[in-house]
Amino acid sequence: MATVWSGCSTSRCSFGQELPPRSKRGGHGTRCRLQNGSRCRGDASFQVKAPRPTMVTAGGCVCKAAPCVLESEVAGKEDADVGVWGLNGEVHGADGFDGGKIRGLRRRPVRVPAIVEKLEVSARNAPSVPASQPESISEHRGSRLHFLEEQDEGTLSKRLIRLSQSNKVRSATELFDSMRASGLHPSAHACNSLLACFVRQNSFPDAMRMFEFMKGNGMATGHSYTLILKAVANTDGYVSALQMFSEIQEEEDSKKIIDAIVYNTMISACGRAKDWRQVEKLWRSLEENSLSGTLITYDLLVSTFVQCGQSELAIAAYQEMLLKGLDPSEDIMKAIIASCTKEGKWEFALSTFSRMLNAGMKPNIILLNSMINALGKAGQDELAFRMYHMLTSSGLQPDQYTWSALLSALYRSGRCWDALELFQGLKAKHPSVLNDHLYNIALMSCERLGQWEHGLQLLWMMEKSGLKISAVSYNHVIRACEVACKPEVALKVYRRMTHQGCSPDTFTLLSVIRACIWGSLWNEVDDILEEAAPDSSIYNAVIHGLCLRGKTELANKFHCWMNFPHTSFVAERTMIAAARNHSMG
Repeated sequence: MATVWSGCSTSRCSFGQELPPRSKRGGHGTRCRLQNGSRCRGDASFQVKAPRPTMVTAGGCVCKAAPCVLESEVAGKEDADVGVWGLNGEVHGADGFDGGKIRGLRRRPVRVPAIVEKLEVSARNAPSVPASQPESISEHRGSRLHFLEEQDEGTLSKRLIRLSQSNKVRSATELFDSMRASGLHPSAHACNSLLACFVRQNSFPDAMRMFEFMKGNGMATGHSYTLILKAVANTDGYVSALQMFSEIQEEEDSKKIIDAIVYNTMISACGRAKDWRQVEKLWRSLEENSLSGTLITYDLLVSTFVQCGQSELAIAAYQEMLLKGLDPSEDIMKAIIASCTKEGKWEFALSTFSRMLNAGMKPNIILLNSMINALGKAGQDELAFRMYHMLTSSGLQPDQYTWSALLSALYRSGRCWDALELFQGLKAKHPSVLNDHLYNIALMSCERLGQWEHGLQLLWMMEKSGLKISAVSYNHVIRACEVACKPEVALKVYRRMTHQGCSPDTFTLLSVIRACIWGSLWNEVDDILEEAAPDSSIYNAVIHGLCLRGKTELANKFHCWMNFPHTSFVAERTMIAAARNHSMG
């Protein structure tokens, strides 16, 4: 560990006291060996090197060279040796003297503090401490205790903060242990810095011991709880962090220290795990403890609820945020607009969008598409097209989502002919943006208008363009044929569908059977029923259609023939009503 000996004469590479008398052997003066191995004579000042005598203690090593601290430099190396060599390279004894035989440079005699003498005596008599029971804060073995010439706790605390912020774990730990051994108390800020250093270095056991030390001495702050809860969540998972947080809340002393930032840590941990129920509990607990959430609190709440699909909770958190006078960020408002689109709250989405514009935020293509979609679902086609004009005036290019939202707005507003015209314009000017979803919206308009010929053309265009036609697309065309009373065409579309390998669903069978019943295609109805799997909805539709056509006896026979228990109630009511109408007629 690179060191600077503060307050020591040797730190200046010279000695202030006089040199010892010259040896009588040889009469050539005192000979000293320099670091490079050369020798020199005389009494000039120079830097010399010798083995550094140390005292081994139960918790580490105590340096006996001088009554000063080994102060680690932030950007220095880990070890530096300062000492004295004897004559002809002979090493001094353990106590620093040569027994009067060989004289070299000597240090100024110092008085060893009583606490160090006590440590030295106990270290000689006490057995070695096993690795599982270290006395120092850190797990690192070989941690040394140093004599601290600097006794100011503030200065040492600042020194500890610098070491911790530079991630000098060993140096910071040795300084912390030395302060404790000297009866000095580091500040809470210094302890938090060392705790944060342990967390950054993924030294979880050291972090826990440091936290217990701070907690036991009443030095733990809200930042301390934030650091340790984050470490527990990263190491053992958010469930362990929640358990620890619950235990902290039950302690009266700790409960007073917990603030909104600690809650933010737990909300963030649960949010990363997508546990929105625990996030909601933490949100309610924050209110119960009379704590006011910060801007980060509501950002975490809204983002978590939106990601988990809880749009109502996201909107509720956003509204509470506005009531407390907090200004939401752009990302939060975008998320709220998306949630309003899902919940159908277009007015709230529009007010949020206006707030963004008033705040000077520039909307992007995603936000404008979301607004067009929200307004289109609500049938607000005029407002949707205003958003479209804002999009084009901003220099943005509409994409597939833009056209889909506009077509949906026209369809939901009952403007089906306008929707078909817009689709024809897209086909002429922007054919590359057409996909199966846009085709389906146009087919929905054909279904509502009964435009079976136009629907067949669109279906043919989809096959020609290579798009995969789903059962939904076929259903729209068959339904358009049913509305237009074209049972033969509906039956042909159904056969085409099965020939292309597309499996019909319940809606397909219902539409084609109703069309065939109204067209008196009884054999075709029988063939479809033989191909279809047993389904109560289909059987009910057949009985209902027969009764409406005045075929009450046939409906009764069909009911007895199929013997399907799920159709008895609905079918009997239909047959009774049909028989009553027939008798009255």
